[in-house]
Amino acid sequence: MRDDEILIGSLMENSWLTLEQVAAACTVDPGWLMRHIEEGLFPHAESVAGVWCFSSTSLLRARRMRQLERDFEAVPELAALMADLLEELDDLRARIGAAAAR
Repeated sequence: MRDDEILIGSLMENSWLTLEQVAAACTVDPGWLMRHIEEGLFPHAESVAGVWCFSSTSLLRARRMRQLERDFEAVPELAALMADLLEELDDLRARIGAAAAR
C-alpha cells in the first residue's frame, strides 16, 4: 500500500494514539518509533503506565520525519530538526491566520 492510499482522518486534540497505531499510520515498524523516542526526537510522546501515547501533533511529526528520512535519506536528527522547523512554520501560519481574521 502506498502512503497516499492511507486514509488519515483529523484527530481531535484530546485524543491519543498508541505506539502501534502511530507506527501503522506511518507504515513503519514500532521499533523505528521506539528508537526515535529513545533518542529524544519525540518530545510530545508520553508514557502512561508503561504505554506510549501520542497526540495528533506527534503523529504529524512522525509522518514528516519518516518522509524526510525516506525521500532525502536524512539521518533521524536532521529529520527531527526539519520537523521542528515545519512545526514552527505551521504555528506562525496559524497565528497570521488568526490575526488576519480579527
